[in-house]
Amino acid sequence: MKRRILALVHEHLVPPEDTTGIDVLEAEWKMEYDVIETLREMGHEVRVLGVHDDLAGIRPAAGFFEPHVVFNLMEAFAGVTTFDQNVVSYLELLRLRYTGCNPRGLIFARDKALSKKLLAYHRIPVPEFTVVRRGLKPALPKRLQYPLIVKSLFFEASVGISQASVVENEEQLARRVQFIHENVGTAAILEQFVDGRELYVGVLGNDRLQVFPVWEMSFAHMPENRWHIATERVKWSTKYQQKHGIMTDAARLTPSLSDRIQHIARRVYRALDLSGYARIDLRLDENDHAFVLEANPNPNLAYGEDFAESAEKADLSYERLLERIVTLGLKWEPERIG
Repeated sequence: MKRRILALVHEHLVPPEDTTGIDVLEAEWKMEYDVIETLREMGHEVRVLGVHDDLAGIRPAAGFFEPHVVFNLMEAFAGVTTFDQNVVSYLELLRLRYTGCNPRGLIFARDKALSKKLLAYHRIPVPEFTVVRRGLKPALPKRLQYPLIVKSLFFEASVGISQASVVENEEQLARRVQFIHENVGTAAILEQFVDGRELYVGVLGNDRLQVFPVWEMSFAHMPENRWHIATERVKWSTKYQQKHGIMTDAARLTPSLSDRIQHIARRVYRALDLSGYARIDLRLDENDHAFVLEANPNPNLAYGEDFAESAEKADLSYERLLERIVTLGLKWEPERIG
């Protein structure tokens, strides 16, 4: 069935109407373009609304267009990552159906410390961690040993992560915590670094879940003196990826290990009250022990990226994936939460 879809997009990521002469593959708005144009090619009527720091435009746009569903591509509001749940809450107040994760799931998942506490309560393995709030200096509890990895407590997409994020002594730790506090502008989370394989698992659904094949980031030509971690450059620089043989593909695991990791991903999705779609990030150590790093609600939906590729491996084409996401949005009933 053809639908009226209102695409909610960051103002600076609204794709141009005419892409002649533009390398879409390298464009900052590639994901938005892929989703919007594919939905249109499928026959849906799609209108795009760019939003930055003002929600006022949503209500009249929805009132005039009367969308069947809002395709939510917002990952922040006014540049603040943790405000994305407020955008979704506003959609619920307007009684608009929307794609992606619900507000509660976003709150649980965005705060890496809160999510780890919830997962640990459910006996889901996570690395040991502690949080250093802005203005404070790191003081390590005895359970934490070097090497550690230092991240932003809230930001995802590898924001603020570089080779210097893995620290091996007190001096490196203090320097990196200061960097997160001053340059990223958030509290820092210090995690026990799990030296091993980087795995991703896509999950799709509200009540009934589909777990995609386990995906892995490989570092074929990374120098031996570099940590095998998904830094900002690893995630977003195609030149860096090509230089160091960095790619993602279906993980080569035994069936039993693959099943175990998919089962963990399913439990994470349930424990954090996620809905719509999400990607669960894990590390696998040399003894095949899996540790959940974080859950990413509403992950990158660009064609050819990890989530879409793993869906394709599960015989779900890009068009069918977007259709499923739209259908899940139409079926989501927020008043049933609680």
